[in-house]
Amino acid sequence: MGVTRELLIGGRETPAASGRTTEDRDPYTGEVYATVAAAGPEDVTRAVDAAHEAFPAWAALAPFARRAIFLRAADLLDARSEEAATLMAHETGGTRAWAYFNVALAANILREAAAAVTAPRGEVLSAQQEGTLGLAVREPLGVVAAFAPWNAPLILGVRAVAAPLAAGNTVVAKPSENAPIAAGYFVADVLREAGLPDGVLNVVTNAVEDAAEIAEALIADPRVRAVDFTGSTRTGRVIGEHAARHLKPAVLELGGKNSVIVLDDADVDYAVEAAAFGVFMNAGQICMSGDRVLVHERVAEEFTRRFTAKAAALPTGDPGHPHTVVGPLVSTAAARRVAALVQDAVAAGATVLTGGGKPRGAVHPPTVLSGVTREMELYHTEIFGPVCVIATFADDATAVALANDTENGLTCGIITENATHGLAVARRVHSGIVHVNNQSVADEPHAPFGGVKASGYGRFGGRWGIESFSNTRWVTIADRQARYPF
Repeated sequence: MGVTRELLIGGRETPAASGRTTEDRDPYTGEVYATVAAAGPEDVTRAVDAAHEAFPAWAALAPFARRAIFLRAADLLDARSEEAATLMAHETGGTRAWAYFNVALAANILREAAAAVTAPRGEVLSAQQEGTLGLAVREPLGVVAAFAPWNAPLILGVRAVAAPLAAGNTVVAKPSENAPIAAGYFVADVLREAGLPDGVLNVVTNAVEDAAEIAEALIADPRVRAVDFTGSTRTGRVIGEHAARHLKPAVLELGGKNSVIVLDDADVDYAVEAAAFGVFMNAGQICMSGDRVLVHERVAEEFTRRFTAKAAALPTGDPGHPHTVVGPLVSTAAARRVAALVQDAVAAGATVLTGGGKPRGAVHPPTVLSGVTREMELYHTEIFGPVCVIATFADDATAVALANDTENGLTCGIITENATHGLAVARRVHSGIVHVNNQSVADEPHAPFGGVKASGYGRFGGRWGIESFSNTRWVTIADRQARYPF
């Protein structure tokens, strides 16, 4: 393919100061898809220089002008859906259906950001002193460091920058080494074509071995005023520690160990369809994927039989084929990691209902297990692959206890035909998101998105995203002179 990209700094593409580059490989073929610049700390400083210089003008730009850029970008993104699908297939192994979903949601995130630009901000406060008007005013922070992951590169690449930019900040984006084009340059290209001024969004790519150094340099720069990170809990802990050390606010959306709970009053046909989507979409490489399907014992036998048969029949392999449902994982190493988790569980007594075995390159077969116990690593670890565990329960209390038996708390799906019953269970599940009569994978750009416990803190989406990347100031105006005691 021969795609080559340099660092995007101040509206211009420029090589890394060292001249180094790094390869971006197609996970299905193993071939090099793109070559991108491999930044060093000095390049991070140059990117922050550009963002800092661009900040005053961008923050002062008329809201309607800023809003128009986001609306144009949304339309441009929609128009480039075929290009995005090809890009995602080569860079991350994403299927065409997953790519089209990425485009649609990412475009709507941009439209929501456009709406947020002109939404009312701030409040008029009741002042204690007579003749004084109190105001709570929201203002942009400055430069935001945005880290975008590879698994939903357009959705999360856009989400990483949309709210910070809409709030009036400038951004230095560091996309994942596994998706530097889709999660970084492609997003920046669309926004620049829509009219985003030079320096407002800068993209810094790096070699895998330099990731920690680049992240630390970016967060440590005193002109960076907030951190925006989506990724694994392990890496998120490190990012959070760096941000805390420099007294900078951070929004961290981290890993999940999510459950889909099938209650005794569920429609089994619907439950099978919903759970299969929640488990196997994007080969299970979604922070919201259902690692565990918890099924009431009354419907467990029928559900397990139908669900296992559906998983076994899912088309797998080439992400470029229009009918493929489960494409490759992001790398052969990722597929081997998932296979090792399955093998470890089986060796300790778990049962493979379908799938298992060795992956074909980066393609791991859809796999369903039962009999997984707390002593097994797979019970606790986020799988991030096309694998799930089925477990049964006899009552709501047991279902809730199983769902909550994890350090994570991102999302949960509850399948039921009784909304009142589902809501009662939902209120007892410890997660930032719960979907009653739906599975665990759902996202809307205007809703507060984020987790609890080790799934992170802070919220993306709608006004919550704007609040995360702006500062509230208290301003008073007195219409008379005050009297002082001395």
